[in-house]
Amino acid sequence: MVITMEAVIEVPAVTDGSPWPWPVAAMAPGSWWVLKASCADDRVGLFVTALAGQLDVQPPGGRDEVVDALLAEDFLIAAGGLQVRDSTIGTVVTPGCCAGLEDWRDWAQVLIGDSPWLGHDPGPEVEIVGDGLRVWQDGGPNRNRGRWAGVHVDLPHRALPGLLSGVQRGLVGFLDALTGWATRVGPQQRGTSLVKAIDKNFAITAPLDVQPFR
Repeated sequence: MVITMEAVIEVPAVTDGSPWPWPVAAMAPGSWWVLKASCADDRVGLFVTALAGQLDVQPPGGRDEVVDALLAEDFLIAAGGLQVRDSTIGTVVTPGCCAGLEDWRDWAQVLIGDSPWLGHDPGPEVEIVGDGLRVWQDGGPNRNRGRWAGVHVDLPHRALPGLLSGVQRGLVGFLDALTGWATRVGPQQRGTSLVKAIDKNFAITAPLDVQPFR
């Protein structure tokens, strides 16, 4: 059994050719992609575009205008969360509708016996099964009928702290990619402030309080 857990965002509906002030990767809207150190500049640009898409600033706003709007926000959010995959059998559980990457640390609630809110439609949920965890893709409707069924990923409870630490390492790597993007094609002087704002809003480098399972 090979279980991986990664931070993902939902690709926003960005029309090809829209005049965003930086290159934006062409990806299928509604699909998921992983935030990691190896992300190319156009994918980092897509992430920043996803953040800006939550605001009132839309193209043809200039680069500085878009970044200033992001920096003026009290809270930055992005549709996404954590994706869990069993690479052995190819099963994947993705965040539900309205889940946010900014809440990724809520997964630590599982360590005290609670299931974090992972979005709705179809309503992913974590079930504690003995010493293990079962992450359901569709937890809502089936639970209302008194049972769960369908796509799920099983993992040992004791594996969760290490998986969450791995998620944080991936996000720190993405933050490095964001820093490079800001230098090469992004807002340059404003880039340092943008990186700090994203780090703060998505709780990337702050200490991660996960205790090993006992």
